[in-house]
Amino acid sequence: MSPAYTTGSGGRGARVADRLRRVDRVGDGILFGLCSLAALLGVGTLLLVGYQVVDGAMPAISKFGLGFLVHTTWQPNFNVYGAGSVLFGTVVSSFVALAIGAPIAVAIGLFLSLLAPKGVRGAISPLVEMLAAIPSVILGFWGIIVFAPFVQSDVEPRLHDSLGFIPLFGPPQSTGAGVFTASLILVIMIIPIIASISRDLFLAVPGDVQDGASALGATRWEVVRGVVLPSTASGILAASLLGLGRALGEAIAVTQVIGSGSAIHSSLFETGDTMAARIANQFPGYLNAMHEASLYYLGAILLVIGLVSNLLAQWIGRRFDYRRRIAK
Repeated sequence: MSPAYTTGSGGRGARVADRLRRVDRVGDGILFGLCSLAALLGVGTLLLVGYQVVDGAMPAISKFGLGFLVHTTWQPNFNVYGAGSVLFGTVVSSFVALAIGAPIAVAIGLFLSLLAPKGVRGAISPLVEMLAAIPSVILGFWGIIVFAPFVQSDVEPRLHDSLGFIPLFGPPQSTGAGVFTASLILVIMIIPIIASISRDLFLAVPGDVQDGASALGATRWEVVRGVVLPSTASGILAASLLGLGRALGEAIAVTQVIGSGSAIHSSLFETGDTMAARIANQFPGYLNAMHEASLYYLGAILLVIGLVSNLLAQWIGRRFDYRRRIAK
């Protein structure tokens, strides 16, 4: 091969390599721009939603201030508004749903990831995830037609007979519609979210670590308790708070089964209301400007609760990861 040919070939190769590097740089720039735009779009949407809600709530915020959070009277005809009762109903129904649903969902995740045979896992996993695909209005319709009468006739009387000395489990109501029934409907809605995320977290735990613990004589329960759950605790917390966000913002299904009560009761079996349900019920037909602003105020409170819960989850997750790194 002649030197001239070698030089020419090398020159062409250098030009091709340089052109490829330029194309790669352009591609990297486009990728960075698209990803940055997507991130800015998410932040911008959140800011726009927050601004719209707070701006709409300003008349009510100026008139009622923070006392809106504790006053329980809601009388649109007299321009008297307070979020105390619906805030109470929102918090109680959501946390009862989380207290019942999170352990069940984590147990489902453990079963599907570590205990179930592959054939059973392949059959059950899609069915659990399909719960999330059921429209909330269908769950609410089923709840008021089928589930509420069952709770009223079979569940609430037994709980009252066994735990009636606790004010939470007072006398059953005649219809079954109440905070407890709404909480159970929310349990059905948050289980697929927490279970799916928990299953993926458990599958991500290295098998070598689990095998090492088993080789040292640990039982399956000890492996789960000492290896799997500690290594995924921050993710489980994040999944639980994601489910809590779903419960806090649910309106249609809750509206159909909670009974639309306007007072605070100590018993879970009494009727109640939530912020999301009240907004969904009354916003299409608000009576005056202050009524509209008060509904916006409820939305602002709900938005703040959701943001605080997510920030709290991130903080706890970082603290947990930091302590685990220190322990190592």
